[in-house]
Amino acid sequence: MNLKTVFENNKEWIQNKLDVDPNYFNELGNGQSPELLYIGCSDSRVTAEELMGAAPGEVFVHRNIANMVISIDLNVMSVINYAVDHLKVKHVIVCGHYACGGVKAAMQSADLGILNPWLRNIRDVYRIHRKELNAIEDEDKRYDRLVELNVQEQCVNLIKTAAVQKAVRDRGLEVHGWVFDIHTGKLIDLKINLAKYLEDIQEIYHLD
Repeated sequence: MNLKTVFENNKEWIQNKLDVDPNYFNELGNGQSPELLYIGCSDSRVTAEELMGAAPGEVFVHRNIANMVISIDLNVMSVINYAVDHLKVKHVIVCGHYACGGVKAAMQSADLGILNPWLRNIRDVYRIHRKELNAIEDEDKRYDRLVELNVQEQCVNLIKTAAVQKAVRDRGLEVHGWVFDIHTGKLIDLKINLAKYLEDIQEIYHLD
């Protein structure tokens, strides 16, 4: 994939869209009203809209290394607030994926420079769940489970935020934790009981 190919592909894509619907781009320019906010990994193999079969305008997307929701990251916090308070999305999804390079890098005993403070948040997830994880002998399965637990903890971080708490209370916003199985193409709903987590943390993180 080189830059010349990108622009050639773009011309072909435009023509294909117009062949199906001559008003496609006029309608696209009218605005967006997505029902989903998707927070996923930047991994080039995981394309959010494609794996869900979603059309442009249906999903508001934020991606970063290992699908993290970190309270001092103004990027992800701005996306969450805009999607929840202004776009009024109905669902917020944190989606991790197996074979995540960020998760694996976090478990290496190596100085990764600027990545160190970011990956430390994943190491904190391991610390919280180390008893369960250390009991898994197979290394690949241990990484897979850490991917799942990381999704869970990022969902918990979501429900710590004032915007999400208020939207859950006032209009029934739902938070979901998913994993994309890169080996099969399947989306897996982890069915995290976030109502219970919200109840458990209300004493400390009640903000609305």
